[in-house]
Amino acid sequence: MRFQLLDIVFNPPHPVTGEAVPPSDRLERVVQHAVLAEELGFDSFAVGERHAGDVLSSAPTVILGAVAQATHRILLSTGVTVLSLLDPIRVAEDLATVDQLSRGRLEITIGKGNEDLQYPLLGLDITKQYEYLEENYELLRLLLSQEDVTWEGRHRHRLEHATTLPRPFAGPFRIWHGSATSRFAVELAAKHGDPVITANALQPRENYQVLLEHYREQYAAHGHDARYGFVGSGSGGLFLADTTEQAVEEYRPLYEAQVASMRRRGYDPATHVGKALSFETIEEAVERGPALVGSPERVAEKILDYHRSFGHVLQSVSVNHLLPPAQQEDVLRRFAQEVIPVVQAEVTTDLWTTADERRAKGFTALVPATAGSASR
Repeated sequence: MRFQLLDIVFNPPHPVTGEAVPPSDRLERVVQHAVLAEELGFDSFAVGERHAGDVLSSAPTVILGAVAQATHRILLSTGVTVLSLLDPIRVAEDLATVDQLSRGRLEITIGKGNEDLQYPLLGLDITKQYEYLEENYELLRLLLSQEDVTWEGRHRHRLEHATTLPRPFAGPFRIWHGSATSRFAVELAAKHGDPVITANALQPRENYQVLLEHYREQYAAHGHDARYGFVGSGSGGLFLADTTEQAVEEYRPLYEAQVASMRRRGYDPATHVGKALSFETIEEAVERGPALVGSPERVAEKILDYHRSFGHVLQSVSVNHLLPPAQQEDVLRRFAQEVIPVVQAEVTTDLWTTADERRAKGFTALVPATAGSASR
């Protein structure tokens, strides 16, 4: 299995102390974590994108440009490029710039985003978010793969003889599709033979599993090469301690604050599927939900358990930014040293190896010391 560290760059005040981290410090920490992830052997580092709320990831390509210059080996990604909101011309230009700066170490994930307030903020109609996503994706594919593009759609002006610069480092970089609540995203991915990443952050696993099953059915129906139908999975937060009981107690205040924050925004699990936490307590999230909170042994066991349901070969994790910086780094180190080897001993994959001919041209994953059962 491959592993990714994701930062959406949330930056609300601490729910207990009220302390706020200066934006410059928070952004600096993103780059520091990317460097640490590379040092620890993570395969990928991803930065999210949001344009509303206490979040500092409104300009992810700027952040990734800084990360590209601070790192040398690790694959770079977008936790999601909210393509429904964006001009594909600027997306192609910005991301190809990152691809060049990193010398071909870029793959991206696209989606409609999980923040409703982004649409009125940017003057867009949220009821057309899937129309925007499909049209912008079709145009982005053309712009990355071709020069002298002439194109016409429904939601933006006609293009004539358009060539975006810079061009990608070594041909179009791979595009993953983020999936959380709708069949639309997985159907779009399957239509074009692209891989998917299930959010797996807020809901019971069954809600995500049904979308992955539909993706695989549609992928096969379109006749695509099964070797490239890769699936990734997110998680509901990462926290490690010597015992699961200790981890639950230490993480409880942060989890309860997250639940309270969503409730204040009016996000109810019954009416806001995919936007509200489905698990009221940390115990529920650990026992039945996607939270990776526990001892290293328990977290490794849980990833493997979810793998049996999802068949995923990429695991994305996020460490809570409200933890003290030294504790954030300790969690990441323990995860790299005590969890990743256990999982990789059981699940192997061709993703990002020399067998994966569609991988980012500037990146090849390290071969784990252990070998287990191949899982695509």
